[in-house]
Amino acid sequence: MKIYGSFTSPFVRHCRIALLETDIFCEFIEIDPAQSAQMSPTKKVPLLVDGDLTLTDSSSILRYIREKSGSPFLPELLDFELFNMTNTVMDACVNIFYLEKFDNITVEKSSYLTRQKARVLSGLEALNEAELSVQLPLTDGLTRLACFLDWGIYRDRICLKKLTNLTRLLDVARTDKNFIKTVPPING
Repeated sequence: MKIYGSFTSPFVRHCRIALLETDIFCEFIEIDPAQSAQMSPTKKVPLLVDGDLTLTDSSSILRYIREKSGSPFLPELLDFELFNMTNTVMDACVNIFYLEKFDNITVEKSSYLTRQKARVLSGLEALNEAELSVQLPLTDGLTRLACFLDWGIYRDRICLKKLTNLTRLLDVARTDKNFIKTVPPING
């Protein structure tokens, strides 16, 4: 089994954490955006290949990893909602990041990005107000959120200054051995 991705992607990081939690052997192969565009029909990472099976989305990859290890994937409705809400906010944040990085389109230049930024801010506030049972081991919903928060800080995309519940979640996540093992490199 092989998983392709980048060390900095929060989507890939969540899959790497799940693999470490389950002790399933999987070779990690780092690829860049150009390579992912060639390898994946969705032109994004992660991409998992296990024999004849190819999965192109982190959600299906996580489900596959969990089920392969005999664990359920997102069995609780509210954790599933947390996972999906985080995906929505993270997708908006990642879109802003890549449009600024590769196309020099900033929020100030785009009404679409202005709406995306508002989605990120209101989403973070709502996530901060959610009832987060923060203790290890983290659920997949909480792990997804922690991966996003850490990526957002790493890429200087978000500030948690007034978001105390989210700060507390990230503080707890940063004590988890698998979260620590998957920290992106400093120069990423």
